[in-house]
Amino acid sequence: MRRLCLVRHGPTHAKTMVGWSDLPADLSDHDAIARLAEHLPADALVISSDLSRAVATADAIQGARTRLPHDPDLREMNFGDWELQRFDEVEDQETYRAFWEHPGDVKPPNGESWHELEARVGKAVDAALAAHPDKDLIVVAHFGAILTQLQRSEKLTAYEAFGHKIDNLSVTEIDITKTGWHTKAINHTP
Repeated sequence: MRRLCLVRHGPTHAKTMVGWSDLPADLSDHDAIARLAEHLPADALVISSDLSRAVATADAIQGARTRLPHDPDLREMNFGDWELQRFDEVEDQETYRAFWEHPGDVKPPNGESWHELEARVGKAVDAALAAHPDKDLIVVAHFGAILTQLQRSEKLTAYEAFGHKIDNLSVTEIDITKTGWHTKAINHTP
């Protein structure tokens, strides 16, 4: 059995849609970071998105663990023209509502769809797992990226996956066995 630990980066405190914008994480809650680092497997490999909020969070929990190169395919969803807008600021509310109510192929202008995010993140996770077949893996990433892997493990629809809360500095843990992926914890805050 192997463990896949999906950690959401520290908070940005932004009140807008933050996808590929490189906002820093607030890592001032040293106790929460210490508890998270202690909870994670000591001999796991650590990989993160290349956005600074994920990189800095991975740095904070790494400890003596081996670090893999940052992977841009672990980034949050690309919100395109909606990036850094509040929900009520999006001009095309019809497309915006369809994007959240029927996630799949609908995408923001110049952004990506849920299916595109799911394929991108899945490819990155699969590559890291395949490259290190005998190691547990800690992936420090983003809300949407984590939901794609939870969706995969739980065999959920995208809409059902959106029903899950993924807090900053939480871990969603998946056991990978010969019989498949088995969710052990969702949104656990040690």
